[in-house]
Amino acid sequence: MTQKPGALPARPTFSSGPCAKRPGWSPENLNLSPLGRSHRSSIGKARLKEAIDRTRALLGVPDDYRIGIVPASDTGAVEMAMWSMLGARPVDMLAWESFGQGWVTDAVKQLELEARVLEAPYGEIADLGAVNPEHDVVFTWNGTTSGVRVPNADWVAADREGITICDATSAIFAQPLDWLKLDVVTYSWQKVLGGEGAHGVLILSPRAVERLETYAPPRPLPKLFRLTKGGKLNESIFEGATINTPSMLCVEDYIDALTWADSLGGLEALHGRADSNAAMLGAWVENTDWVDFLCAEPSIRSNTSVCLKIVDPDVLRLDEAGQRTFVKSMEKCLAAEGAAFDIGSYRDAPPGLRIWCGATVETSDIEMLGPWLDWAFAEAKVEI
Repeated sequence: MTQKPGALPARPTFSSGPCAKRPGWSPENLNLSPLGRSHRSSIGKARLKEAIDRTRALLGVPDDYRIGIVPASDTGAVEMAMWSMLGARPVDMLAWESFGQGWVTDAVKQLELEARVLEAPYGEIADLGAVNPEHDVVFTWNGTTSGVRVPNADWVAADREGITICDATSAIFAQPLDWLKLDVVTYSWQKVLGGEGAHGVLILSPRAVERLETYAPPRPLPKLFRLTKGGKLNESIFEGATINTPSMLCVEDYIDALTWADSLGGLEALHGRADSNAAMLGAWVENTDWVDFLCAEPSIRSNTSVCLKIVDPDVLRLDEAGQRTFVKSMEKCLAAEGAAFDIGSYRDAPPGLRIWCGATVETSDIEMLGPWLDWAFAEAKVEI
């Protein structure tokens, strides 16, 4: 029997969204003066503009790209882009996990676009070399539910005719993005910066703005999706005048996270923390015989949403329902001890574990987690 470890991770929050708050976070750190004030007041607009300006500075977003805070998390931002921009030319839809598959469903069944779908199973990646530069393309930079990321943007043609729409929600702030290859970038600050949910960020290149101003989609657009006014980009959205009422508390929480990131040394420091966490977890995986990475190829393996599969022969003999029950048993053991929360694989993904290794997680907690996973595995195995 594997002995129960004696020490717990200081922060057992390993969820892939909403993710762990930044180290040292406290509600007392937040500026509460905008609360109870209109987001259209001078203080409200100033704080929204500060969130946008700090985002640009930290991420190194080009000066001619627009940044807006939009409703409905990353999902809302992706939907706004797809419904407002797609249809002008054929589109290549890339999918290797559940969120990419969700965008495929929207393109094919809801928008009824001329779409070419390039897919790969969980743990692998679609054929990036098959993307047609004459087409638009929609893809996730980092597949949150599969632990697979694109290695770079070299496959995106610099002289492309189509636009690229990139769901970067679990990559941004942890992996380098090639801005000149990306026309639309979306994310939610609930991921790598550990912010609160419900708000999305939409970043547009000049090419994306041109599409919005020259293409009128042949479909009704709900108010929440409308990015233009009178045939021109609604610039106010990208200056802090949000489409609907945001939570100013969530905005303050985001500004707090951006300020923390700056105090570390900026984007390079955030990347380094995620890389260190993923390396620590990887070292444990390499020395553990009952588990392996869902993604076998290191060059496309995520450093944030690290997905693992159980390879123990006794567990593999179980059917899928049995394997999911096994993982649930592990989760229950860990949660009861306060050792780890929310580490099961996504509901549409193969049975297994998913450990968030983004920048708000401490490497020391990842190190402490390994022995607890071994213990929980042994406890769950007794039951089969």
